Amino acid sequence: MGLLWVFKRILILISVLLSSPALCASIINDTETERLLNTLVSPLANAAGIADNRLKIHIVNDTDFNAFVSGGEDVYIYTGLLTQIRTPDALQAVIAHELGHMTGGHMAQMSERMAAEMRRTMLIQALGVGLMVAGGNPTLGAGVLAGSTGIAQQSMLSFSRDEERIADRMGVDLMIRSGQNPYAFITVLNQMHELTGAVEGRINPNRINHPLTTERLGNVRAHLKSILPDYSDNYKYTSPHTSDYEMVRAKLVGYLDSPSHVLELYPYSDKSNPALYARAIANMRGGNLDGARIGVQTLIKRMPKNPYLYELLGDIDYQFGHYDDSVDAYERALVLTSDAPQIQTALALVLTERNKPGDASRAIELAKRSLLSAPMPLTYWVLARAWGDTDAGRHAWAMAEFYKMNGKESEAKKYARRAQQKLQKTDPEYIKAGDILSAPTGD
Repeated sequence: MGLLWVFKRILILISVLLSSPALCASIINDTETERLLNTLVSPLANAAGIADNRLKIHIVNDTDFNAFVSGGEDVYIYTGLLTQIRTPDALQAVIAHELGHMTGGHMAQMSERMAAEMRRTMLIQALGVGLMVAGGNPTLGAGVLAGSTGIAQQSMLSFSRDEERIADRMGVDLMIRSGQNPYAFITVLNQMHELTGAVEGRINPNRINHPLTTERLGNVRAHLKSILPDYSDNYKYTSPHTSDYEMVRAKLVGYLDSPSHVLELYPYSDKSNPALYARAIANMRGGNLDGARIGVQTLIKRMPKNPYLYELLGDIDYQFGHYDDSVDAYERALVLTSDAPQIQTALALVLTERNKPGDASRAIELAKRSLLSAPMPLTYWVLARAWGDTDAGRHAWAMAEFYKMNGKESEAKKYARRAQQKLQKTDPEYIKAGDILSAPTGD
């Protein structure tokens, strides 16, 4: 079926999932999810002294109940966390904990500690080699060698556990400073205890890099009591972002889970908006386009100003082959929201498929606008398709960028050379093709 079929499906939130060498997992791009996460994270980032435009949020397509920071200002949030965390303020607590690591400089400290432990390990191992040589007893030195890595590992685990305790306290303080719900730490730790409590009793706490959840709960409760005079475990709170969060969770479940699991979580007896959303997406994925269309049209009647419902309707109509209806739905979505790169790319793709007069130029405009805010390989592919044979040089440059983003350096260079053969040296695309050609080949 090949590349074209893959892109024509527009599945998994209208993006090509990028394989990240650092994560060995896929990164998801979705305007609705990213905007909600930015809304939740922005007050925390501001309170931590991090400018909105510096913090980058990445959605990792992985079922693990996990999030982490990397490189100082990158936050990675797993879909497993998003679909399992029950409230938006509980998700904020997780992110506040991660920002606690970031603002506490724990990443740099961990790197320094690792270097120090590596030097220490090498000295101990050198001692082991010396014992083997000087004492003539290889088993004596071998024992020291084996023990050296264990000493370093225990030291690193102890360091990590201490940093986790500090990050919890800093996270609670950050939630309070940003005007968010600090009690959400209790919520999320209770949920973690539900997941891990059965096995924690059999775990040696000195052999893991986090404190046990029961310890963390006790520490957070004690910290909350020390700074909040009205502290109570029975505190009730409803986030203003609850409805949006439930819709995003349903969307992720609909796209990423099996149809049977979707129905298990959102049975037909559930007539709520999130349930209709999840089932409409699952129906679209399963080829039940009529059922999907009925579901999303019901939602549009309930929420006529929700742009992401028109986005989904555009996806469904596209798969029906109803290109005019699909274009109308995407255009309506863009009227209701601004700077939505995934929707812009989806509309550009449908326009290249429909190919009426003016469609190619509109697709180029949309793709360029999308690339300004969120470069994606699919967008470059659509841009190349829109230029087609009418502009072979820019078509080749866009394909070079597409292959570069997908880590196919040899293919990227091939198309970059082809682009420079067709373009003027003063063209911006000629210069960008030169940047690709000057980069080292890694594949």
